Amino acid sequence: TPLIIGGILIYVSTTYLVYNYTSLSRLPPISPEIAQDTDTSAVYNDTAPTFDASVSFTERLTGIGRLRKILVGKACGHVLETSVGTGRNAGYYVVMGGRKVKSLTFVDQSAEMIAIAREKFHALHPDYHSAIFHTQSALEPLPSSPSARPPPPYDTIVQTMGLCSMPQPSLLLTHLGTLLKPGSGRILLLEHGRSHYNWVNWILDRTAGQHAIKHGCWWNRDIGRIVEESGLIVAKVERKHLGTTWVLELRRAR
Repeated sequence: TPLIIGGILIYVSTTYLVYNYTSLSRLPPISPEIAQDTDTSAVYNDTAPTFDASVSFTERLTGIGRLRKILVGKACGHVLETSVGTGRNAGYYVVMGGRKVKSLTFVDQSAEMIAIAREKFHALHPDYHSAIFHTQSALEPLPSSPSARPPPPYDTIVQTMGLCSMPQPSLLLTHLGTLLKPGSGRILLLEHGRSHYNWVNWILDRTAGQHAIKHGCWWNRDIGRIVEESGLIVAKVERKHLGTTWVLELRRAR
């Protein structure tokens, strides 16, 4: 059994590296000069129609879909999801039966992305009526939730693959912390960024600018440093894919 598990892990890691190498080989050898705080969110309006098709296979192959399911399955109470994109987490919320999730507020700056997310969510949960969708920055004041309660504090805030496209990611996390319910509230993150290994980071750094222009994503960000700068407390952290994939649970500082 250990040999089988080890073989699977090697296969997944190799596949992940091959995928990234293939992507990198299509890019110019040197990234253009572009500042890390450049707002690249407009790219997602253009990529929205083909986004799911472009990432679905890779997410299945590398286990990202499973990580989404585990993370989002922890969400409970009044929930805010930022950087919702095309709603790739929509099917993982426990919204019926025990009603683990009381209300859902979805936020994204891309009107095209969130339109897809809205349609997807309602198709998956046609009998759930406590979800609202907003096209705006998560840094802007949020309207009231579907249950007519005041907006924050939220019991759970979810964000997956969002810090890579934010001009000021630490500021965003700090702000999200203010929207959490004191004590029990938590932020659940699934992000990607710098690796454990210098050679991987060298590749990411070399191609980061071009990747950001094409995909709206800075894939070489230091997620650990971003979280540290936010002032939030790390309750749990796990890293996968040579350290480039981060799974985090954060809470407010007391």
